[in-house]
Amino acid sequence: MVSGPEQYTPGDQELPVQLTSMKEMLQWARSKSVWPLGYGLACCAIEMMASASAGQYDLARFGSEVFRSSPRQADLMIVAGTVSTKMAPRLRLLWEQMPEPKWVISMGQCANSGGEFYDSYYTVQGVDNIVPVDVYVPGCPPRPEALVEGILKLREKIAKQGLKIRGEEKVVAQRES
Repeated sequence: MVSGPEQYTPGDQELPVQLTSMKEMLQWARSKSVWPLGYGLACCAIEMMASASAGQYDLARFGSEVFRSSPRQADLMIVAGTVSTKMAPRLRLLWEQMPEPKWVISMGQCANSGGEFYDSYYTVQGVDNIVPVDVYVPGCPPRPEALVEGILKLREKIAKQGLKIRGEEKVVAQRES
């Protein structure tokens, strides 16, 4: 243990200190604080709201407890429910208004593949026809635990993606711990 600055040697810190690069710290922060934009369209939206507000699911421990009401403040769109052809252009517009980087979770069978309305002329056969989807959460309706697991899978994906710094040619991936 060091008692003064004269005894300090670079690289010899006490245990709770960890050294890292700025890129790795930014990538860690990006994966740990995903701010969702709730896009609830049908019965799956009730489960999405339950996972956001119920104490036993506690999305606050993942940094995703506050659902944003503006796409300009969110970096995750959770599409929960049946997407009709009339709603599809609005969904695309909201997705385009989100800042980069942005991610999408498709929640429920109706958002994933059309669900029980798969043969209907007014239902989009999967939200991935409109916006790129990163994580699919199955179920009809999916339990709040499934959404929490989907958010955790998205966090893993974000951490593995790496960080593109403006002006650099290659993507800097996070080190394996």
